[in-house]
Amino acid sequence: MVNRINNDPAYSESLTEDLASTETEAVWFASEDITEADEPYLPPLLADSFHQWINEADGLPLLRSGEFSLFGADRGRIAAAGHHGVDWQEGYAVLLNDVISSVFERKIAISASSDTLHLVGVPIRKRTDDRIFSVLCYAAQSEASTAQYAQSVEICGFHFRSCFYRRFEQLFVQDLLLQQKQTEKEAKRRDALFLAAKRLYDQIDVSSVLSEMLSSLEQLYPNSEVHLYLSQDHLNGDERVKPLVFKNAAHDLVAKAFLDGRSETEHDRDGTIRLAVPMTGKQAAYGVLCMTIGPGKWDEADLPAFLLLADTAGSAFENAKLYEQSNLLINELRLINELTKRLNQSLRLKEIFQFATSELLKIFDADYCCVLQMNKEKDQFVVMSSNFPALASERFSPEYGFCGMVYRTREPLIISDYWHTRVVTSKLMDNTGSRSLIAAPIIVDGEVVGVILVTHKVPNFFSYENYKLLQVMSTHIGLAVTNASLHAEVRRMVITDNLTGLHARHYLNEQIQNRQRKDPFGALILVDIDYFKKVNDTFGHQVGDQILIQVSNIINASIRQGDIAARWGGEELAVYLPGIRAEQAYRIAERIRIHVEAETDPVVTVSCGVSEWTFENEKISVESLFYRADMALYEAKNNGRNCIFVGQS
Repeated sequence: MVNRINNDPAYSESLTEDLASTETEAVWFASEDITEADEPYLPPLLADSFHQWINEADGLPLLRSGEFSLFGADRGRIAAAGHHGVDWQEGYAVLLNDVISSVFERKIAISASSDTLHLVGVPIRKRTDDRIFSVLCYAAQSEASTAQYAQSVEICGFHFRSCFYRRFEQLFVQDLLLQQKQTEKEAKRRDALFLAAKRLYDQIDVSSVLSEMLSSLEQLYPNSEVHLYLSQDHLNGDERVKPLVFKNAAHDLVAKAFLDGRSETEHDRDGTIRLAVPMTGKQAAYGVLCMTIGPGKWDEADLPAFLLLADTAGSAFENAKLYEQSNLLINELRLINELTKRLNQSLRLKEIFQFATSELLKIFDADYCCVLQMNKEKDQFVVMSSNFPALASERFSPEYGFCGMVYRTREPLIISDYWHTRVVTSKLMDNTGSRSLIAAPIIVDGEVVGVILVTHKVPNFFSYENYKLLQVMSTHIGLAVTNASLHAEVRRMVITDNLTGLHARHYLNEQIQNRQRKDPFGALILVDIDYFKKVNDTFGHQVGDQILIQVSNIINASIRQGDIAARWGGEELAVYLPGIRAEQAYRIAERIRIHVEAETDPVVTVSCGVSEWTFENEKISVESLFYRADMALYEAKNNGRNCIFVGQS
């Protein structure tokens, strides 16, 4: 390896770069610097660094013949060391103040002297800019001139600066380690909470949820005693689960937490702490978790975790209760399951929305149903399906009406009587004379992509079960929308060239074959970028890719909506023009050629070959059409490029 380093300069240079890179990565914090936020804490850090520097500079001749002083940004002396001469008192302070002020103002090293006193002040600068954050000053009584001290003092300044930043980096790393320790502690706590939450949500009946919740709390807080006070009747068989009784709500910690809907804390004289936290779901508060902790066993940092677990337990409890209720409606849910299976069999969004509308009307025996989809590009809700024709393709702001409320809150909605509680204006409710409404968001990947509105002309028509059932249905509709969107995206990717955005070659072939079965004629343009290899060799492949994109955009801007542009291969592009003859195709190709030469950067030109087919041709095929266009393109290249030739039939 030594021989290779000596004999191969390129290898040696590469090895040096690798080592430099490794060294930079290893001491990444070396680029860290003090900020304005650090300035209040600088004096002790400067003093500490100064004493460390004095220890390292022990034996320095300058320390025996004079005094070093360190001054902060406020011009105040922070530390001093060295030989103290008694004759320095007269005039020393004035001269020293002048030197320090001059260093801060002129931002350079300053020397000054009196009859017997010589002073040198050097600035201590930040790493990242030239701002001065302290000044190191040296004073000596000597026959020697000030200039003799200046260079040595500047070197001492650099030495002190390295000591300061070494100490700064030590504190920086210590702070990082402290943060890491805290982060690890939080991570362990999060993991424990995650496992506890997972175990809670794994349970499907109320008794299992309560038992798991109490067990998790005892594991997380082993030095505590936990009780659960439920606001509703439930036979659990666990003595830690008790009914919530309201005897003296003003002085009862548990009752107060339930009524106020927030956590309450009580401290006994012996240091024992009692915490009461309401166990709340999305719909209501179901009880209160009460934990008693012995003296000195509680850390306030554990409170958020306890609150989160109580909240999770409330949601899990609520889910279990809803599961119990859903068992009473099992026959209806089986029907809904069949319907949702049929819903997910469709891969077209329009069909999904129309099918959902018709089925929701049957399930809820509703008068009207409207399904809206969010158009992100235009920031509007579009009516995709409704049995009220006047709303067909209507567009609404995401702030409008009930769809806006659902969009903002991301929660389902139930209105018992719109005429008496007109919280917002609704075109659907007003125009149909509806009074009852249930609504739910369609959520895909955590985002609201649509809203379902179901209405009836009778007030108080929909039940709470209907409200929850629509929420379940919206989830299934969201899954169907996801499947359809993914299918559409996969199909788009299959038929699209990733770089240019044009269609793929196989898609172009398929479309030409289809059009040749029903059209009387059509034309094909093959476009080839002249000297494209030279562009890549001169400017690089990234610029070459940009040229391909520019030319593709020009082609798209030069053709009709029904024309089909594709990447034929490499730098060759193709455009099929259904219902166009060769003469008109030539003019379109000329338009493309002119715009390419005028609008590309760096400037390139294109050569084009044009061919056509008609129903009168003896042999109509995609291959023959491409062959004639390719031959015409070959002629264009042989005739100087940047021109167009038409292939002969």
